[in-house]
Amino acid sequence: MKLGMVGLGRMGGSMVERLRRAGHVVETYARTDPARTATSLIDLVEKLEQPRVVWLMIPAGEATEHAFTELLELLEEGDIIIDGGNSHFTDSKRRAELAEKAGINFVDAGVSGGVWGLENGYCVMVGGKPETVSRVEPLFFDLAPKDGYAHVGASGAGHFTKMVHNGIEYGMMQSFAEGFEIMQASEFEIDLHSVASIWRYGSVVRSWLLELLEIALKEDPGLASIAGYVDDSGEGRWSLLAAIDESVPAPIIANSLFARFASRQDESFAAKVNAALRNQFGGHAVKPADEK
Repeated sequence: MKLGMVGLGRMGGSMVERLRRAGHVVETYARTDPARTATSLIDLVEKLEQPRVVWLMIPAGEATEHAFTELLELLEEGDIIIDGGNSHFTDSKRRAELAEKAGINFVDAGVSGGVWGLENGYCVMVGGKPETVSRVEPLFFDLAPKDGYAHVGASGAGHFTKMVHNGIEYGMMQSFAEGFEIMQASEFEIDLHSVASIWRYGSVVRSWLLELLEIALKEDPGLASIAGYVDDSGEGRWSLLAAIDESVPAPIIANSLFARFASRQDESFAAKVNAALRNQFGGHAVKPADEK
C-alpha cells in the first residue's frame, strides 16, 4: 500500500521503517525532520493517489486536532485518516462523525510497543467501521507481530482500549517499583539485578516490563543516575475518570497514578499537615524543616 505518515518521532519514524521493510510506500511529513519526503500536509496529500491513506502519529490534543482539521479540507471522498496517537476516545468518536459528514473515513488505532517496536512489532488495537478497517488492515498486520493486532470495535474503541492498557501498565509498573524498593531497603544485601534476571524465567510475575527492568538494573545497578521523578502521559488519568464514570472500582490504577504525582514533590504540604496534627493531638515529636 501507499500512505502518508505525519510525525516522525520515537514511534512514528520506526513505524515508517517497519512498513517500508514490509513493502509499503510511505511518504512522510514532520515539521522539522530532515527525513521527511513532503514539506507540508498539502504536499503530502498531493503525493498520494486516491483513495488516500494518511496516518497521524503526533501528540494528542491540539497538534492532532489541527492536523485533522486541515486534512478534512485537503482530502476527498473515500480517503482515510488513521489516528495512531494517544487521543482521548471521545475526541476520536467526534472526529469520526466529522469525517463522515465530509465523506472521509476515520480509524483510531491504539499502538503499543515503544522504541522496541521496529524489531519486535507493535500491538495495534483499532476502532472504526469494519469496511474501512478492512481496507487498511495490511498496514496493521505488518506493523504487529503475529496475533498482535485486533479490530476491537466501533469508532473510539481503539483509543479507549489503549487508554485502559496504559492504566494497567501504570499499576504493573508501580507494583514492580514497590517490590524492588522493599528489597532495596531490607536488611539483606540483595542483588536486585540478579533477582530481576531470574524472575524472567518460570516466575508468575515474568513480563516484558520485568525484562526492561533487568536491562535498566544491569546498566545502572543502583539506578543512581536516574531521578525519582515520574511523569504521566495522561492516559492513566483518563482510565481513572472512565472508571469513575462507569462506577468501576479501580484502586490500583488510582494509587499508581497518585504515586507518580507524589514523586514530583520536593516537599509535601500534606505530610506537613500530618506531622502537625500528630504533634497537636498526641505530642508526637516533629522534625524541624532544616533537618529533613
